[in-house]
Amino acid sequence: MSTAHDDPSLAETDRRLTELEIKASFSEDLIDHLNEAVVRQQQQIELLMRELRQLRDQLPNDSSGTPRSLRDELPPHY
Repeated sequence: MSTAHDDPSLAETDRRLTELEIKASFSEDLIDHLNEAVVRQQQQIELLMRELRQLRDQLPNDSSGTPRSLRDELPPHY
C-alpha cells in the first residue's frame, strides 16, 4: 500500500490541497468580517438618514425654495 510519503506526486498533491484548504479558511474568515462591516455600515447609514430626516423636519416650512438670507437669522437685539 502506497502512502503520500512514498510517492512524491502524492506528497505534492497533499501539500497543495492543504494550502488550498488554509486559503479557503482565511477567505471564509475575511468574508465574515467584511459582511459584519457591511452590516455595521448599513446600520450607520440608516441612523444618519433618520437623523437627517429629523433635522429636515425641524426646519421651518419654506415652500418658496429660495435660500434664506443670514440677515433673516439675526437675533432680535441687532
